[in-house]
Amino acid sequence: MCAAVALLNAACWSLVTPPLQGIDEPDHVAYVQELAETGHRPVVGAANELSEEELIVYEDLHGALIRFRPQSPAISSDAEQQQLERDLASRFPPVGPVNAGTAATEPPLYYALETIPYTLGSWGDLLDRLQLMRLFSGLIAAVAVLMSFLFVRETLPSAPWAWTVGGLAVAVMPLLGFVSGAVNPEVLLVAVSAALFYLLARAFRLGLTRRLGLAIGAVSAAGFLAKLNFIGLAPGVLVGLSLLVLRAPRASRRAALRSAAAAVLIAFTPVALYVLIDALAVKPLLGAAAPVLQLVQGSITREINYVWQFYLPKLPGTEGYFPGIDTARGLWFDGVIGRFGWDDVFFPGWVYDLALVPAAALAALGFRALVLGRGALARHIPATLTYSVMAVGLLVLVGADSYISEHSGAGGPYWQPRYLLPLIPLLAVGLALAAQGAGARWGRVAGVWIVVLFFANDLFGQLQTVARYYG
Repeated sequence: MCAAVALLNAACWSLVTPPLQGIDEPDHVAYVQELAETGHRPVVGAANELSEEELIVYEDLHGALIRFRPQSPAISSDAEQQQLERDLASRFPPVGPVNAGTAATEPPLYYALETIPYTLGSWGDLLDRLQLMRLFSGLIAAVAVLMSFLFVRETLPSAPWAWTVGGLAVAVMPLLGFVSGAVNPEVLLVAVSAALFYLLARAFRLGLTRRLGLAIGAVSAAGFLAKLNFIGLAPGVLVGLSLLVLRAPRASRRAALRSAAAAVLIAFTPVALYVLIDALAVKPLLGAAAPVLQLVQGSITREINYVWQFYLPKLPGTEGYFPGIDTARGLWFDGVIGRFGWDDVFFPGWVYDLALVPAAALAALGFRALVLGRGALARHIPATLTYSVMAVGLLVLVGADSYISEHSGAGGPYWQPRYLLPLIPLLAVGLALAAQGAGARWGRVAGVWIVVLFFANDLFGQLQTVARYYG
């Protein structure tokens, strides 16, 4: 049921967000279109623009005029609609090499999956295919929520009612709904990450069996082929496999080691094949990802300082990179509460201020639950360490990418909360703990209010989007 709610939520977002107004959506659609029509991935830095079909539809929708201009609404007149319908009914030349922009550097798995709804929609026009592709993203988000629910179940097995609190809350999380209501590979990374959290939690509870090792390896391989940001999660997975081997009973440690080795082999084999194919085709390795993978550029001290300030307050005596900005609040907290479209759809300022109150209450309840359960917490230190390394690895990767891009002129900073969506299983557990922290008498009531709070945030996010584009 939680997964079904996530799918419905994504479908709603796909309807209220105008076509090609999801962040970077024109580039992602171009990637899918070239892959589906030609069988080839886009070339990084291709001279051509979008396909003629996508370019004309984008112009008819006034996409460039709407983007980054909150005062500009979507098309609304009969004349604009008729012009769009005439162009959609036109015959277009075959799709050739296109410039997929920022999407061109990404691995192909998500886009290959999206060719399925794209091909199934060949009976219709580009907007029909786009809507099917968006719904397919919603289906992937449903898988992510299912895996998050199962992760909560493995982590808190003694509180079945709390599983639904965590699962439903992330199912109606507005940021996840917005991202999964568009064409964006981020949603596949979220699903892969949630599956990994679940499989590792199950392995810590039952032991690293051969089946779990193979599953962890297969999901990790999918992660490497889904989005480059998975690299940030990989160190935590390796730490988790090592801890699972070390804590295995002596009699079964050899079997656990074989399972861990199989997981690592399966995880990295597709990456090696991907690199080999690019090398034989004389293409940039890993889709021209070398600048992204070069995590250190210039002074390591300055980069560490930048990454610290990317999330936390500036330390005394250090160089300031974000003058006048409280990054934890202004970039990340407010972004999770709600920034949509091309990061140009906002709530009024008082909404973000008001959101601090329930956020503080949830944090206090979660802390109370941890204090009350501190005896059991000691048994989960290896698992907690694994999840922490996964989270920190992703945070460091995003911060380092932002530093490199900003200081090399390769692009803008990466302060977009959608990059942290792979950590929603941890959010689901935190919300379930917050409900438990209200105590046996009020726990279920608190759980209901947590879900209602997230649903209200989601509903008003959709209404704000409607007001932005159609008001």
